[in-house]
Amino acid sequence: MSEHGRYDAIVAGAGHNGLTAACYLQKAGLRTLVVEKNDWIGGAAVSRSLTPGWTYSNCSYVCSLLRREIVRDLDLPRFGLQVIPYEGGGSFTRDGRHFGYYADPAQLRRELRRHSPRDADAYQRYSRTILRQCRFIRPFLLRPAPDPLSARPRDLGELAFLLKRAHGLGSRELGETIRFWTASIGDFLDEHFESDLVKAHLAGSGIIGTGLGVYSPGTAYVLLHHYMGDVDGAIGAWGFARGGMGAISNALAAAFEEAGGTIRTGAGVEEILVDDGKVTGLALSDGAEFRAPIVASNMDVKRTILRHTPRAALPEDYLRAVERFKIRGSSAKLNIALDGMPEFPAAPPGASFLRGDLHCSESLRELERAYDDWKRGRWSDEPYFDMLIPSQIDPTMAPPGKHMMTVFIQYAPYELEAEGLRAAGNWTPERRQAMAETVLDKIEVACPDIRRRIHHMEIRSPKELEDEVGLTEGNIFQGELTFDQLLFNRPVPGYARYDTPVKGLYIVGSSAHPGGGVMAAPGANAAREILHRIGRAGNMPDLAA
Repeated sequence: MSEHGRYDAIVAGAGHNGLTAACYLQKAGLRTLVVEKNDWIGGAAVSRSLTPGWTYSNCSYVCSLLRREIVRDLDLPRFGLQVIPYEGGGSFTRDGRHFGYYADPAQLRRELRRHSPRDADAYQRYSRTILRQCRFIRPFLLRPAPDPLSARPRDLGELAFLLKRAHGLGSRELGETIRFWTASIGDFLDEHFESDLVKAHLAGSGIIGTGLGVYSPGTAYVLLHHYMGDVDGAIGAWGFARGGMGAISNALAAAFEEAGGTIRTGAGVEEILVDDGKVTGLALSDGAEFRAPIVASNMDVKRTILRHTPRAALPEDYLRAVERFKIRGSSAKLNIALDGMPEFPAAPPGASFLRGDLHCSESLRELERAYDDWKRGRWSDEPYFDMLIPSQIDPTMAPPGKHMMTVFIQYAPYELEAEGLRAAGNWTPERRQAMAETVLDKIEVACPDIRRRIHHMEIRSPKELEDEVGLTEGNIFQGELTFDQLLFNRPVPGYARYDTPVKGLYIVGSSAHPGGGVMAAPGANAAREILHRIGRAGNMPDLAA
């Protein structure tokens, strides 16, 4: 082994959480190496060339959850990161109606009143509930989850913080909070609104990326998870990273390398090396080995433990808990280079909401039927998708006069049913194209000229998201965001502080608290925990302070 084969810490995977953890470890004085299986960095947050002249975000496609405390502390704008807010969103129906979810409050109220005067009034109550829940949960994002069974002083301190926050709510509000966290998004919306189209538009944030339906318990929290970010301080707002989501990963990598860190691409993890219950390094797929007393895995917990860690090094109860951790795939992507801006005849001319996320689902019943199809291993004839044209706001994504469209498809089964069998291998090129044609049929509800605008289209099934990006089953959160997999249960009880039974081996990706999305909180929190355990906590700022 060369003299360069030994480090203080190695991060497995150059996704945004891995890069965030690496930044803080390197800046704290640990000589840190990041290894990445692909020839490019970023994991699910990456910008690539779709076809000459067009740039696209390969997997993740919008930005809100990225913690501004981390952006500010690592000075990511200095490395080129710019997030541009987008303007609301909208939904379209087959009979020519639309709902514009305008960013301007007065305009949104008028639009809601056009659909239902009652809904215009109810939206204020709905928004207050969401904002109240956001204010409750946001302080926990940059803190480790408390372990209620631990008597360690730090765990007791975190538990006291949780109890203090809960006590501060009062008994009535605490009851409402518990009910909200366990409710379905369908029931929550039914309590507030009467317009089917309004409910269908708002429901998407409760099911995106999950293996759950709109009436599945816990999906109200998934909606909250999508609302607890911000852009320029506006809670719940979303935006585009200029140049695509790879701008986030590139900025993190630049900050890491400026601090003296090393990134090695083109070879993934073959085995996590363990000796006498302690991690000793990594063996890579190209035969190289690197040694370090700390290995921080940005892979999900199942990949890390069940594929790459020697089973003999782990207790059976921990292995069983990891095996039970739910990572169910339900996501696919279309990335489309457009020869021009599609027409939206149902929308008012120049409508600002077209610069946001667009949908073509008309009711909660329609969304639930799509979920039913997914459970049977089929994509729906009425698919739910989240469609955006970021080049309207960020002209760097396409040549002048051209556009780029991203379509996130919900309820695309990982194991596709075909000829009586369900298997990931059933995603043949012909079936991928058939799914894409079904989605395009639905997009024509909003923009009938979409097919003649297509210059180039790329289809990504859940299997391809797994193989290329490392998202097991195509699950964008590295694990379901259900109540039994949150806080001290994420990823498994007793190991919510990013650690594992192997000393020195840590989980720093979205399988850990506080969960998925391009947030960077798991990576930052894990780095702080690692530094605390080696006596260097003072070398990293307390981002939650």
